[in-house]
Amino acid sequence: MRKFASRALTSIGALMLAAATPASAQVLPYPTSFKTETVATDGTSRLFVRIGGHGPAVVLLHGFGETGDMWSPLARALMVDHTVIVPDLRGMGLSDHPAGGYDKATQARDVAAILDKLHIDHFALVTHDIGNMVGFALATQQPDRVIRFVLMDAPIPGIGPWDDILKSPLLWHFRFGGPDMERLVAGRERIYLDRFWNEFSADPARFDEASREHYAALYARPGGMHSGFAQFAAFDQDVIDNRAWRAKGTKLPMPVLAIGGDKSFGPMMAVVMRDAASNVTEAVVPGSGHWLMEEQPEATITLITAFLEPGT
Repeated sequence: MRKFASRALTSIGALMLAAATPASAQVLPYPTSFKTETVATDGTSRLFVRIGGHGPAVVLLHGFGETGDMWSPLARALMVDHTVIVPDLRGMGLSDHPAGGYDKATQARDVAAILDKLHIDHFALVTHDIGNMVGFALATQQPDRVIRFVLMDAPIPGIGPWDDILKSPLLWHFRFGGPDMERLVAGRERIYLDRFWNEFSADPARFDEASREHYAALYARPGGMHSGFAQFAAFDQDVIDNRAWRAKGTKLPMPVLAIGGDKSFGPMMAVVMRDAASNVTEAVVPGSGHWLMEEQPEATITLITAFLEPGT
């Protein structure tokens, strides 16, 4: 793990010196070699999935305000020596919008069902935002299948200092939802989402206009915002599920990389995961807020690929 940290930090230092203004990532298409499928999971939902590359499997899980499209730059880097699986989570992007099942334990079973249908037994996880929560539930349900786990810049309901994290005034959206809120946002999806892209960025300009238009259009699809609000409404159940698991006294056994943007969750990502995992490496990306793949893509990709490299 020391070898990983040294190599990754050296590479990140070189990247930061190379350009005072980091390159921002637009929503790039996936390579043409990637195939897409719509996979039925539990009988109530079908998830849109991108699959490409060759080698050990890695699953990339997105969060709110984005879809699996956010991972295209990382998928391009990983596909050389990994099989890359990138779903849109339940109710998001091009996946179905079922009435329920937005608790993260159910969504973890969605992802496991995809992997079972692909005959993938073991895999690494790379997650961001809501994806952290789904990935965490999957890792607690099937720890023997998860080889390595990268989490980026978002808390886990009920784990670590969750109650203190909830006191932040920036997180009012955790309780924002319901029919009246949906009517307020209908036709104004871009305005609502801009608030996240602006307030949670170190520099809002790094979440470029092309990305904003792309994701706003996807969330404006029928059921898009309703399902997005449902992700947050399920947090109370997620707290119950995660604290029940934690009460057993077990911790996640796989190596964990906890990444935070230095203008966002920062080292708190590692604080949260040390409460739930026995082997945690901390990384903080300079010059980034919450949207690491948009704000500091090169530095973020360097950290992830180094951590997933065999023997690190």
